Amino acid sequence: MRRVIFLLIISGAGLAVLIGLGSWQLQRKAWKEGILATIEQRIAGEAAAQLPQALEPEADKYRPVRLTGDIGAEELHVLTSIKDIGPGYRVISPFTLEDGRQVLIDRGFIPVNEKQALRLTGPAEIEGNIHWPQETDSYTPAPDLAGNIWYARDTEQMAAELGTEPVLIVLRARPEGEADLLPVPVDSASVPNNHLQYAITWFSLALIWAAMTLYFLRRSRPNPKS
Repeated sequence: MRRVIFLLIISGAGLAVLIGLGSWQLQRKAWKEGILATIEQRIAGEAAAQLPQALEPEADKYRPVRLTGDIGAEELHVLTSIKDIGPGYRVISPFTLEDGRQVLIDRGFIPVNEKQALRLTGPAEIEGNIHWPQETDSYTPAPDLAGNIWYARDTEQMAAELGTEPVLIVLRARPEGEADLLPVPVDSASVPNNHLQYAITWFSLALIWAAMTLYFLRRSRPNPKS
């Protein structure tokens, strides 16, 4: 009898923990969905006519802006791929604002065979979203500076390479006169929301735990023939 009571206590505690973790993940899912809705609302908001003087990554990330200035001739090429199109590069260029500030702009996607093509430079009006992509980790290769191939959008390193502020504006439309680049606007797809899968995992483990408990309880019953 003591063995059965002990088994029930351990099994009940384990089941409570697993169900609690599953419920917590459902709460996290609702919280993350709220964040994603806020991000989408900010991305699609009315574009401001100037760049904030003191940029804050937490407050200004995804903020839409419409700016006038000059697109520089320098380019950094970030290796990437787009579904149904294939491999290519994101083109990163410096952009000089009317007040003299310089920032990075992500102009969009080009196929591999257009790496050396001439693109729009000089005066332009751009529209996009302020961004600080987090794409690098300890496994990201260093950029091939000689071949002008980057493997992630590293805002700090790219800004140092082009002599701009460490801020990126991802264009959501082509500037007038730009024909070949395919804009790749920011969206919330890069923000993971795997909490439903985690919840299902914890609830599945709770179900397995309960089944194992029933199995051991049946095994622990006295054999009437013995």
